[in-house]
Amino acid sequence: MKSELKKAFETEMSQAITKYYEVNYEDSFLHLERAHILGQPFVVPHTRSHWWMLKIGIRKKDLKEIFGQMARIIASLLISKIWVPIGNTGGANVSAIRPMPIPEDLKEVLGKEK
Repeated sequence: MKSELKKAFETEMSQAITKYYEVNYEDSFLHLERAHILGQPFVVPHTRSHWWMLKIGIRKKDLKEIFGQMARIIASLLISKIWVPIGNTGGANVSAIRPMPIPEDLKEVLGKEK
């Protein structure tokens, strides 16, 4: 992960964690979705975003999110280097295999990674 992409990922994760501890799970999850898009091709960042999504699912007692994230954590560990659905936001509210549009500001960061 190049430095600009890593910085963008860490910024999103930092904001997500701050919002999590402020008990603002909705805003935290939005930052985790953005971090997920940025970190998807890399095993550790990808898995880390799902771990925090799981924590939110547990706090909210959302069984769909809990089980969805548990499956996604396993998948992120096994297939991140093989294939990822580009732009997928990573929540259990979307198909785990569905590619999605990438927000313009994240496209710019990802474009510099290539």
